[in-house]
Amino acid sequence: MKKAFPVYDICALSDHQHEDLLVSRFAPYLQKHKNLSLPHKHTFYHVVLFTQGGGTHAIDFKTFPVKPHQIYFMAPGQVHRWNFEGPVDGYIINFSAAFFQSFLLRPDYLDTFPFFSGNVNDEVINLDIKSRDHITDLFDQLVQESAAPDKPGMDLIRVLMLQLFITVARQGVNSNHVASSTYNYTLLQSFRKLVDLNFTTLKLPKDYAALLYITPNHLNALCNDMLGLPAGEVIRDRVVLEAKRLLVNLDLNIATIAGKLNFADNSYFTKFFKKHTGTTPDEFRKQTLTHDTR
Repeated sequence: MKKAFPVYDICALSDHQHEDLLVSRFAPYLQKHKNLSLPHKHTFYHVVLFTQGGGTHAIDFKTFPVKPHQIYFMAPGQVHRWNFEGPVDGYIINFSAAFFQSFLLRPDYLDTFPFFSGNVNDEVINLDIKSRDHITDLFDQLVQESAAPDKPGMDLIRVLMLQLFITVARQGVNSNHVASSTYNYTLLQSFRKLVDLNFTTLKLPKDYAALLYITPNHLNALCNDMLGLPAGEVIRDRVVLEAKRLLVNLDLNIATIAGKLNFADNSYFTKFFKKHTGTTPDEFRKQTLTHDTR
């Protein structure tokens, strides 16, 4: 019987450290969870800083080289895998969506950070020399505080994590040569959130433009200026990504996946997937399975 694609919640990986949080050095965490080298999905936020290591890691089927002083972020629901070469170390933070809910006035505050947007290109950051020591020190403080069981310490952990996120976000802003207005960035994030919520039923830019109270031309211009691709491609890319995420769950057949994505039939889904990926759903599934079992 084929094994289903694993989905991990934070309790399964926390070693009962805290209900909504795990903070650890990376090497011992990896030793305990060797099975995470296979593709898997998290229901929680996930942050890793590499201080040593090589090989690759993939987020939503995009592969990155592992490098010292590299930090990556993942939002819940993304697909992930590692393929390390040699010794690897660093730090890891896993935290649930509820971890900041009673602490922050704005429930969507984490969504304001580009690296938690679900856009893979914003999630992997190579730290500059000026920020490396400071960010590593923040991780050291987090590891130390997470070992203390007192409740005030948990609030200090939240403060340290926010300091970490803001520090990394500032580097991301400074390294982005294309400046954009706060209004345009907020509008783009709103569009992406709407796509995440509605991509199975709303397939045309005009549908999202109406929800955003702007014209389709405005939406297309926004996406072209900030992403380098039209709004329709943003929607299609989200459908393709979800198809890939579903295809690595071997308990789902192609017809079921086509239905989940609201395609009229299996044939239409197959044509759509091949047009935008160059492979059929079956071929993608076989290639992924072959790659993961070598």
